[in-house]
Amino acid sequence: MAEVILMPRLSDTMTEGVIAAWHKKVGDTVKKGDLLAEIETDKATMDLESYKDGTLLHIGGDKGVKIQVDDLLAIVGKPGEDISSLVKGDSKEAAVEKEPKAKSPEPKAESREPGAKSQEPATNNQQPATSNQQPATSNQQPAIDVSKMEEVVLMPRLSDTMEEGVIASWHKNVGDAVKKGEVLADIETDKATMELESYKNGTLLHIGAEKGEKIPVNGLLCIIGEKGKVDVDAILAALKGGNSSGANSPEPTAHSQETVAKSQEVVTSNQQPATSNQQPATNNGRVKASPLAKKLAADKGIDIKAISGSGDGGRIIKADIDNYKTNRQPAQSEGQPGAKSPLPAPVYTGSTEEGYTDIPNSQIRSIIAKRLAESKFSAPHFYLTMEINMDNAMNARAQLNEVSPVKISFNDLVVKAAALALRQHPAVNASWLGDKIRRYSHIHIGIAVAIEDGLIVPVIRFADQKTLPQIAAESKELAGRAKSKKLQPNEFSGNTFTISNLGMMDIDEFTAIINPPDSCIMAVGRIKEVVIKKGEGFAASNVMKITLSCDHRSVDGATGAAFLQTFKKFLENPITMLF
Repeated sequence: MAEVILMPRLSDTMTEGVIAAWHKKVGDTVKKGDLLAEIETDKATMDLESYKDGTLLHIGGDKGVKIQVDDLLAIVGKPGEDISSLVKGDSKEAAVEKEPKAKSPEPKAESREPGAKSQEPATNNQQPATSNQQPATSNQQPAIDVSKMEEVVLMPRLSDTMEEGVIASWHKNVGDAVKKGEVLADIETDKATMELESYKNGTLLHIGAEKGEKIPVNGLLCIIGEKGKVDVDAILAALKGGNSSGANSPEPTAHSQETVAKSQEVVTSNQQPATSNQQPATNNGRVKASPLAKKLAADKGIDIKAISGSGDGGRIIKADIDNYKTNRQPAQSEGQPGAKSPLPAPVYTGSTEEGYTDIPNSQIRSIIAKRLAESKFSAPHFYLTMEINMDNAMNARAQLNEVSPVKISFNDLVVKAAALALRQHPAVNASWLGDKIRRYSHIHIGIAVAIEDGLIVPVIRFADQKTLPQIAAESKELAGRAKSKKLQPNEFSGNTFTISNLGMMDIDEFTAIINPPDSCIMAVGRIKEVVIKKGEGFAASNVMKITLSCDHRSVDGATGAAFLQTFKKFLENPITMLF
């Protein structure tokens, strides 16, 4: 089945993107991970990769064309597949979709008049099943064009590799007034936690997930509109691909359950002792609860069937689990026969008791695990280790810091030396793309930074063209924003080579896993004082070991070794990096 690719929101302030270049044309075969296009945002020009295999069947605009966020960018599917119903905004394609339906809008419009209903079945005798659904469809136009509905806010793609976002927190509650530019929520992506601002005024009418829950890219994040004038139920039904009206539609039952659940919630808030007698909303016997609520209930030994949900449609959410524990404990402490209290928190008393703590994976940690596992087991790694004399680098750094406006670190020297060496060895500044090797003319150095949730890689763009003070200032600023989770997408994407430095943690040497899409990553150890033979005697010298991990599909051993020789010359003679 063909899949629509919408224009992603590649920065927190982006409202539209400009097609800087297409790397595929209609009819081309596309593989997952292939570069589809370059998108110019309000921040930078970024690469957009395909997230599925297939054939490029349609593009939403040629080079230079502006496309609004969440509007149609491309369609990928099987060759010859009918995509007329998916195309929006293309007059030629839209005509194909509209022509067969040219007669159907007229009976729908007349169906409001007396006597029109008797004519409608006769008009559609050949398609009785379709005719039964059309009246609902005419009232549910958003079901076929949800992305155009201004009330709907979809989960944006906040990084180039993002597939889903986790709600870190909501800054607004349902019913709150929202102004354009106000922060709606904090979204945890695979790279960082970012603030999502509202791009319109209105009232927050619905949220698509609670704190801690995941929403896929282009999934429903929230609904913002004018209270009393937006049919939230109809929008939700349209997003689910169903109908919100009609005698045979299952939705009225769901809505009636939601109404009952809300009325029960009012009773619950006034009569807490009755809570245990209420049943949570169910769907064909299955308890409606968020994944986080189910996990918390299981961890605390709570029977989730005994909890009444306060979410949409009586759905059980995290707050219900927390409140249930608080409300139920006093009743159980009164000595009710057979009452089971929630499991106590683990108590650690040294080595006298066994125990463990399960820590749910953050979104960043999950994506790190996925991407590095793919890299380690798909890219054939080989490793080249070299020892570098850092005596001259140490002396040069001390002299530079006497005049530099910002303190230059040894890692800044490594970044500069690597960038200049890449300029001379472009085969290392490359990516493996399956059917081809892409060698980049620009040099963007990624610097691995450890954060609480794992690892993120801020990028020094055009590092070979920047001075050491410029690299030092940019590195410090990016590292600081990385640790506070304030990086923008263009600041942690687009790397062509990565450096991971553990020298400051007294690590002599190590090997690193290649950071896709790079072909190489350099692992930097500490500077260590050693005794070496010098002339007729011995002397102390400072050495540093570095290990280059290479993807053998795109970089050969001799190529990697030649790059390291050039890198070594720059670090052992730092003055050569100033020209």
